Amino acid sequence: MTALAALLLVAAGLAAAVNWVGVARDDRRLVYGAKPATLVLLVAVAAALDAEEPAVKAWFLAGLVLSLAGDVFLMLPEGRRYPVDPFLLGLGSFLFGHLAYIVGLASDHRSWVLTGLGAAIVLGAVAVIGPRVVAGVGRASPEMRLPVLVYMAVISLMVVAAFGRTVPVGIAGALLFYASDATLAWNRFIAPSRAARIAVMVTYHLAQAGLVLSLLG
Repeated sequence: MTALAALLLVAAGLAAAVNWVGVARDDRRLVYGAKPATLVLLVAVAAALDAEEPAVKAWFLAGLVLSLAGDVFLMLPEGRRYPVDPFLLGLGSFLFGHLAYIVGLASDHRSWVLTGLGAAIVLGAVAVIGPRVVAGVGRASPEMRLPVLVYMAVISLMVVAAFGRTVPVGIAGALLFYASDATLAWNRFIAPSRAARIAVMVTYHLAQAGLVLSLLG
């Protein structure tokens, strides 16, 4: 890792910590500044890394930029009228971000054995959590059921693709992303809590950092 990339990674960690404090305190000023700043800095980290596979790096940069767009959409205040639901825009941005990650991960596929293991883990998680989440979405926002189902399928494929690339920090990042989004869905559609909101952001930022650092592998 270059000195510049390491410095940017530390800055991203500090910005993430500020965002977590903002979420814990329900301080929108901190969140509005630190949340997008964290992803901007992680984009810079990825750009500064000497990645072993340039194609993977390019697709990961696209995934990070789309994630940044998703972050911005999900920060928009609720209770206002928008031409398009910001949650749907955020969901779409992250969906395309995961597709970018999938292409990048698949372009450096290394093991069908670990791909199978990842698929088994994902199927188990979907069987345990999926029905509850889908039922919760159906009760709260029936029109969101199909988009959420599509998103669940895509992020599941991303996790499987991360296992197939075999880089441990990347696998951990993908699993943390899965945990973050599962917690987000649970918090939004089933049982809201402040603790869950903090957990969503901590796991999300660690997930993105893990995927970025996997570029070194």
